[in-house]
Amino acid sequence: MPELPEIEVLRREIEREVVGKKIKKSELSSLGSTSHHPNKKHFSSRIDGAKVTRVERRGTWLLLSLDNEHILVIKLGKGAKLVRAASRAKVEDGTEITLTFTQHGQLRLVDPKKKSEVFIVPDEELAETLPELADYGADPVDNPMSWTTFGEALLRRDGKLKSLLMDSTFITGVGPVYSDEILFNAGLRYDRTAASLSSQEIRRLYRALVETLHDAIKYRGASIGEQPFVDLHGEPGEYQEHLNVYGREGEMSPRARGPIVKTRFGNTYTYYCEQTQV
Repeated sequence: MPELPEIEVLRREIEREVVGKKIKKSELSSLGSTSHHPNKKHFSSRIDGAKVTRVERRGTWLLLSLDNEHILVIKLGKGAKLVRAASRAKVEDGTEITLTFTQHGQLRLVDPKKKSEVFIVPDEELAETLPELADYGADPVDNPMSWTTFGEALLRRDGKLKSLLMDSTFITGVGPVYSDEILFNAGLRYDRTAASLSSQEIRRLYRALVETLHDAIKYRGASIGEQPFVDLHGEPGEYQEHLNVYGREGEMSPRARGPIVKTRFGNTYTYYCEQTQV
């Protein structure tokens, strides 16, 4: 699943390429990714003829504001991608939604597994439709905070550091990949608790959080796994070349004369350096 850096890369690209453009028509191959709408006409009637005015990101949700006082909401599912294409370009298998603009081609959602969530909602109904947005925690990219504010919030939490980093009510948009990288960069074990951290360690953790996410965005996200992330133009990210621990079990640690370790953590795995993460 894409995490915050990958979705932020898409947000910036969509903002650059789609804002100010008018949607001539929308086409749905099915309602598999648009379960909020009873039929295709209900979806199209809310978006056809509208112009995209703004693109925001809330956690890993993309929000495209329209000039008809509606919002196009997109949450990419596993294996899904957004594609910018010429109107006559071959349609890829698994294309669920196609938005054709009056100028400059199309925006397509390719979602073979139909695991994405896409719907259009009036501005004033967004909070009611997506109540979880109100519970989202800090966004270190959109809304930077001081390390002391971060520390105060952290110390009010129970649980292990990896779980806390992946808790969207604390920090939004961080998953298994970036939580491992953040903890490595901070020199902290995944199973430490907030209460066990010194003020220096809290400061180090916050710095690692911010720097890791910004570096990942700079390198346009990480493209890993069987269905790696690609941007609007089908280009993969480069941050996988800079991963220190995630997916590198058995390789030598960048900081020590020992291998990266993989161990089970809940229903997933975590990767870390036994010698330098304490």
